[in-house]
Amino acid sequence: MRVLFAGTPSVAVPSLNALVDAGFDVVAVLTRPDAALGRKRVMTPSPVAARAEELGIDVIRAAKVDADTTARIAEIAPDVAAIVAYGGIVPRAALDIPANGWVNLHFSLLPAWRGAAPVQRSIIAGDDVTGAVTFQLEEGLDTGPVFGTLTETVRPEDTSGDLLERLSISGAVLLSQTLSAIDAGRAAPRPQTGDVSLAPKLTLDDGRLDWQLPALALHRRARGVTPEPGAWTTLDGQRVKLDSLMLRPEISDLAPGAVRVDGKSVLVGTGSHALELGRIQPAGKKMMSSADWARGLAAPERVVFE
Repeated sequence: MRVLFAGTPSVAVPSLNALVDAGFDVVAVLTRPDAALGRKRVMTPSPVAARAEELGIDVIRAAKVDADTTARIAEIAPDVAAIVAYGGIVPRAALDIPANGWVNLHFSLLPAWRGAAPVQRSIIAGDDVTGAVTFQLEEGLDTGPVFGTLTETVRPEDTSGDLLERLSISGAVLLSQTLSAIDAGRAAPRPQTGDVSLAPKLTLDDGRLDWQLPALALHRRARGVTPEPGAWTTLDGQRVKLDSLMLRPEISDLAPGAVRVDGKSVLVGTGSHALELGRIQPAGKKMMSSADWARGLAAPERVVFE
């Protein structure tokens, strides 16, 4: 079976590897264009493009599936297209090209968390269990019938990066199994059932911590926005990045946002109990341990995050 693979970030690479290892004829890869990365803004291929080139697979770079891209897909004539976090909408003209359609690997238990940031929104919401599904791509937002499902426990300290890494590996197996079932004529997609929730792409504002909220809600939000866009607060009007927050339920006498240095621990008050800061990046500086940051404070007892 001739497969077109569409994907862009590192979480899509295990799926590309799995399809190649399973013996599928991956005839081309569709990915987003090279991007300028780092302080020197070096043009860098997407992780999927880089892996495809290592494998000797033709790469189509396209910011969107426009008429030209659709024509290139038609020339390739895939039997099926597999898509994992490509980052663009596939129009009807392109959806209709493969005889077996497009199969999307999505990192949630649909219809929960339809959209671009399902794992992040799941952690922020406090879900205990999430997972991944393969489904038939339609014009609607993650609305197509489901081929297969897997579940994954959300661990108490999971960041979205941690959870996505695990799901990318188990999901790659699920995607390969789904394409095998389609190739053998055994696939039987089922309509989605259950409550619908949406997972729009995270913005910088999603990472801001409101210290009036309970510690558990802040802990979930910080984990959900790690590694991107990252948790942050403000101090003296400047944005400060925070990392590796830990719950300290035994400490409840700190006002929201107030900082206390307790030995090597740096504590911050919330609307309930304290959080302990693992690392912090003050404006214009590198990320450092909170203990190192605290040693440089003239009057830590006067520090209050805004």
